[in-house]
Amino acid sequence: MAVRRFLLSKTTCCSVVFVSWMLVTLMRAQGAGARHNRRELKSFIKLPTEAVDADSDEMGTRWAVLVAGSNGYGNYRHQADVCHAYQLLIKGGVKEENIVVFMYDDIANHQQNPRPGVIINHPQGPDVYAGVPKDYTGENVTSKNFFAVLLGDKSKVKGGSGKVINSKAEDRIFIYYSDHGGPGVLGMPNLPYLYAMDFIDVLKKKHASGGYKKMVIYVEACESGSIFEGIMPKDLNIYVTTASNAQENSWGTYCPGLNPSPPPEYFTCLGDLYSVAWMEDSESHNLKKESVAQQYQSVKQRTSNLQNYGMGSHVMEYGDANITAEKLYLYHGFDPTTVNFPPLNNARPEAKMEVVNQRDAELFFMWQMYQRSNQQPEKKTDILKQITETVKHRKHLDGSVELIGVLLYGPGKASSVLQSVRTPGLPLVDDWTCLKSMVRVFETHCGSLTQYGMKHMRAFANICNSGVSETSMENACLAACGGYHAGQLHPSNTGYSA
Repeated sequence: MAVRRFLLSKTTCCSVVFVSWMLVTLMRAQGAGARHNRRELKSFIKLPTEAVDADSDEMGTRWAVLVAGSNGYGNYRHQADVCHAYQLLIKGGVKEENIVVFMYDDIANHQQNPRPGVIINHPQGPDVYAGVPKDYTGENVTSKNFFAVLLGDKSKVKGGSGKVINSKAEDRIFIYYSDHGGPGVLGMPNLPYLYAMDFIDVLKKKHASGGYKKMVIYVEACESGSIFEGIMPKDLNIYVTTASNAQENSWGTYCPGLNPSPPPEYFTCLGDLYSVAWMEDSESHNLKKESVAQQYQSVKQRTSNLQNYGMGSHVMEYGDANITAEKLYLYHGFDPTTVNFPPLNNARPEAKMEVVNQRDAELFFMWQMYQRSNQQPEKKTDILKQITETVKHRKHLDGSVELIGVLLYGPGKASSVLQSVRTPGLPLVDDWTCLKSMVRVFETHCGSLTQYGMKHMRAFANICNSGVSETSMENACLAACGGYHAGQLHPSNTGYSA
């Protein structure tokens, strides 16, 4: 990207010199008539310091909330995504006091980080960590704090900088969330998870308070479409895009051993496919010319991985489609150095991006560590133990949910009921309180769902939709998981997902 900007800058300088020479020549040849030509030439080339024609609708303040909902070095990419987004907004002129950042902040100075104090989001990318505010880190990265910040309610915030979105009726808000997800939920490093209906209720409250003019939300997570499918109103002046539809995974990219690959000293993925798609798109275009709709189409194409949905996902949109006509600078700001960049690049990626399933990224990371520890037998043994325990708990979760289905519906119907996907336009579950209750019952007897087990939220939703009582669920969980010792993965240690 830096090379491209340098070339564009050099090209711009050369172009301006050439245009100046041509104007002088024309004026000498045609006299006063050359003034018309000069006006035409000025209409298509500008210096970075010149003003750019923009929408007249520029009243109000830009606000942003950036959330990385995971922790651990194996999840490096989520915090890298959020730090990159912060740098993009700052370059665009969005004020630091109007950007609220949620991230666990355990990556930059992690002992496994080959560049201490540095986070990158692209193999040849710059440090995106420097200057990022530590608004809500560690134990303060919670759903409750996120909701309180969005609502501008300082009285409900616990810990952190106390910064909230004090937006007014004429302001615009941009929300970007990068993390693991599952049907109806987004991850948080401190439980409980963020549940879709709770998020929608907060958005409704924000709208009812008259606290913004328009809002745009970008969500990176597996099954992220399920957060809005069937429950996102169209009359809140909010537009949403998600990395995936309601039933598919999203993908990590810039991973070791894959193409494009990070520098050799890294053994974790640097970014996520959808996330780097929208940010690299924003950095390479004039956002006073590119619309929200144009970016959606560009990101949709790239995230599909050239229509290869075995290694890509369907970018979706929800809410108020009228907002898509607006220019991106109203939300991301405008970097003056992009003044001569095109409003849209229609060129398609030349090659597929090699990616890792978000849910398998944890194992992929551990395997990379295992492979690189050949000269450290003790470390290699410890990593192998971690891999074994992780796979063992995954199999336990999958087997337990399957057995619970058999106990509730019989062997002939269990699979079809638990895996049933509702018609597009319908919400994941009719009773969100029931969903949370079923999750708590399961975790009490079978252990924490973990980031991997979030995928089973659809099964619990379908159990609710079919009218199973909490008592019947309790009995089935007791039978399926009786005698299982979850150890550190018991909710008494980890907390409940709901």
